[in-house]
Amino acid sequence: MPTLFDPLRLGAITAPNRVLMAPLTRGRASRGHVPQPIMAAYYAQRASAGLIISEATGISQEGLGWPFAPGLWSDEQAEAWVPVVAAVHAAGGRIFAQLWHMGRIVHPDFLGGAKPVSASATTAPGQAHTYAGKQDYVEARPLDIAEIPRLLADYERATRNALAAGFDGVQIHAANGYLIDQFLRDNSNFREDAYGGAPENRIRLLREVTERVAGVAGADRTAVRLSPNGNSQGVKDSAPETVFVPAARALADIGIAFLELREPGPDGTFGRSEQPKVSPAIRSAFAAPLVLNSDYTGATAQAALDSGIADAISFGRPFLANPDLPERLRTGAPLNADVMATWYSQGAEGYTDYAAMEPAAA
Repeated sequence: MPTLFDPLRLGAITAPNRVLMAPLTRGRASRGHVPQPIMAAYYAQRASAGLIISEATGISQEGLGWPFAPGLWSDEQAEAWVPVVAAVHAAGGRIFAQLWHMGRIVHPDFLGGAKPVSASATTAPGQAHTYAGKQDYVEARPLDIAEIPRLLADYERATRNALAAGFDGVQIHAANGYLIDQFLRDNSNFREDAYGGAPENRIRLLREVTERVAGVAGADRTAVRLSPNGNSQGVKDSAPETVFVPAARALADIGIAFLELREPGPDGTFGRSEQPKVSPAIRSAFAAPLVLNSDYTGATAQAALDSGIADAISFGRPFLANPDLPERLRTGAPLNADVMATWYSQGAEGYTDYAAMEPAAA
């Protein structure tokens, strides 16, 4: 059986280890969603990951509703990503851009007062983070079927911009209650057209987006993230296997580089689910590398590899405070604790000031 520290082929790239950095929103871009120079230092510090998956990055203003999060829809944004990606490569790393449309999670404050779009006219629970502070979510309008070509074009443009910026590939964010997830799951998709109803219709948007992105980047530089079990920002499915196993099969047919699954358990520290994990069933439908995520330690990550269900593990919060996480896991060194108050703040504190181990300790 492979260890966490053995290399793994992920489509067109070879990861030197199986400790991947999961996408982590950090809020260090400009108010206009342009990456800032400090982001180069942050990502370069974490270049020892087998692969870095960037923070979620908006494909359009319509799809981006998080303060100070980066985008990839403009030339200015793409150009500002160039030194970030170059810094990762100079440090010996690999990095995919995660492409993000938040759907109903976007507050009208980001849209000039317009309503956000979703699969159906639904409202997310809780409140949105905006530049004016927390505000209640509003009811989304259903994305018109005539708008889907425009949405696909937005994904294509963001993919082209990511490649122009030097990213090694892209990951489609189809998880965590965002737009594609809102189409996938039956408590947020009440459509009666070709994108709603039966599971094969609800996975249609995911398939079309993936085909469009893979047509630009190449399937071997395209990945997808799903969150098949439990509730994510109010989005849940009553029978996850009936939709996510066919979704995984469709992605396998496209030939994507890898599939990442965020699967919290009943005792998760950042998200919980009483629904069982779907990864065993997905494993039978998806032969390419399968990456699992959520609340893993070094020991449980290795156990997941030993089971044959996972080929790699993506770590999120442990990478916040431990830029040298693979080496810490390899040596059994203690982990730094992260500070939640600085997760989304601006500046270096809680971002680039977490120390790596001293060489002697490593």
